[in-house]
Amino acid sequence: MPVEKRRSEKSRRAIYDAALALVTEIGYPRTTIEGIAARAGVGKQTIYRWWSSKADVLLEAFLDLSERTARAAGQEPADQAIPDTGDLAADLKAVLRATVDELRDPTFEAPTRALAAEGVVDPELGRLIVAKLLEPSLQLYADRLRAAQRAGQIRPGIDPRIALELFVSPLAQRWLQHTAPFNYAYTDTLVDYALYGLAPR
Repeated sequence: MPVEKRRSEKSRRAIYDAALALVTEIGYPRTTIEGIAARAGVGKQTIYRWWSSKADVLLEAFLDLSERTARAAGQEPADQAIPDTGDLAADLKAVLRATVDELRDPTFEAPTRALAAEGVVDPELGRLIVAKLLEPSLQLYADRLRAAQRAGQIRPGIDPRIALELFVSPLAQRWLQHTAPFNYAYTDTLVDYALYGLAPR
C-alpha cells in the first residue's frame, strides 16, 4: 500500500474513533468538527475534505463500527441474515435480544441516539440513515418473514414490510423514549403478540 494511502487510512480511522468517542463522552450537541480533529490529531481541513458535517462523519464512523463488529463476530456484513432454524418465533426473539444488547452497549447507544435525533431535523441525513443503516437491517427481517411464508408458518397474504413493524417499531420507540423497561422480556412479548395476536386462542 502506498505511503500516502496508509496515511489517509490512518487519519480516517483516527477520525472515526474520535467522533464515536466524543459523542459517547460529551454528547452529540457538544461534539464539533474542531473537537473531532483535535482528538484525531488531524487538521479540520482534512475532515472537511472528506465530509461536509459532523453528522456525515458520525454516520460513516458508525457504519464502519458496525462492519468491524460483524467481522469480529465472524460475519461479513454483506452475508448477514437472520438465522432460519425453522422456528420463526425463536429466531426473531434471538435477533431482537441481540438488538437489545447492542442498543444497551455505550459504544453503540450514544451514536445511534445522536443519528436518530439528527436524522429527524436534517431530512437529507435522515434519508441517508434510512438507506445505509435502517433499510439493510429491515430487509433482513423481511427476508426471514418471506422464508416463513414459504414454509407455511405465516399467512401468504401478509406483507412482510408491514409485519416487521409490529415488533421493530415498538422496540425503537421504547428505546428512544425510555417509556418502560427495555429488556428481553419485552422483546419476547413483542414477538408473541406479533405472531399470535391479541384475540383469545
